[in-house]
Amino acid sequence: MTTNWNMRDSFIIKGLYAITPDSADLNTLIQKTQLAIEGGAFMVQYRSKIHDRDVKMQQCAAILRLCREYDVPCIVNDDVEMCRILKADGVHLGENDDNIAEVRRILGEDSIIGSSCYDQLNRAKQAQKEGASYVAFGAVFPTPTKPNAPRATLELLRKAKSEIQIPIVAIGGITMNNAHDVIETGIDAIAVITNLYESNSIKETAETLSQMFH
Repeated sequence: MTTNWNMRDSFIIKGLYAITPDSADLNTLIQKTQLAIEGGAFMVQYRSKIHDRDVKMQQCAAILRLCREYDVPCIVNDDVEMCRILKADGVHLGENDDNIAEVRRILGEDSIIGSSCYDQLNRAKQAQKEGASYVAFGAVFPTPTKPNAPRATLELLRKAKSEIQIPIVAIGGITMNNAHDVIETGIDAIAVITNLYESNSIKETAETLSQMFH
């Protein structure tokens, strides 16, 4: 990797975590992601359910170049091989993805590895044991991105914060109207897709969400 995100030293998981939406229009995706970063997003996850792998590689490479310009880490959703080829800063793993310890062996000790834990505290504890950089719970609220996602309550987030030592990310249906309630549970970061990328003023939305952590 060209940038060394040493979890112990230089990189803190805190604040607004931007996740890209499905988009065939690369220029628009880049412009919107740039605004999110300029508004304060501390990390970007390239996430796309487009089936054309060449398109995904092209998009991810462009997002990664943008993130490098702003000195912000960029990780890849689900795809360890894409992360390795493009030398992204890490990967986010879902329920059916590879073992965390094995992924860390492939990508290196300094890679950022996130794990989706849905509404399962025990899964988060196991991910922590296996060496995850952070765990993500959600959906906290109903979300158009994953309408049938399990629901992670605010009470679960509080409980997780008291029992998990690595950073905790909340995701799913988070907006400027409900983000404060989520942040008050003590979690470290909020991951936002729709409310950020579909905002009429992405930079201002990112600034507002980021400032809620201060």
